[in-house]
Amino acid sequence: MRRVVIAFAALFLCACGEKPTSMQDLSATEVTLPNGVKIMAQSMRDRVDMVRGLMFRDSLPPDRGALFFHGLDNNYPYFTYQYKIPVDIVWLDRDERIVEVVPNVPPCPPGTAASACPAYGGHAKARYVLQLNAGLAAKNDLRVGERLDF
Repeated sequence: MRRVVIAFAALFLCACGEKPTSMQDLSATEVTLPNGVKIMAQSMRDRVDMVRGLMFRDSLPPDRGALFFHGLDNNYPYFTYQYKIPVDIVWLDRDERIVEVVPNVPPCPPGTAASACPAYGGHAKARYVLQLNAGLAAKNDLRVGERLDF
């Protein structure tokens, strides 16, 4: 029965030809910052989403972001290959506490090979990584040790 439902859903999506046009249409996690501001973050849980991240996006609404769910605590440097917008990157531990913030990470220059893009952060053990529009970490005064809720 489950296969039938999945097949029907896939057929419906293919038949209508529409793709999700906004992050509201995708799986999202509400992230509450220490000051009460809420961000709807696209949940990046599977390998394809984790690799794609925020690639190819021309913009990101100010109340949106991407939340990467890593299965284990580890050091996770990030780079902005194929990004078109600068981002703030926030690393969080298993208790959802900030362990590192790198603000204003620029997109890797167009035409640069992925292997030549600089890596940012990943100096502290983390389980989650939140990407926001550049400037939001400072605007919301995000600091190491503070807890986000999601």
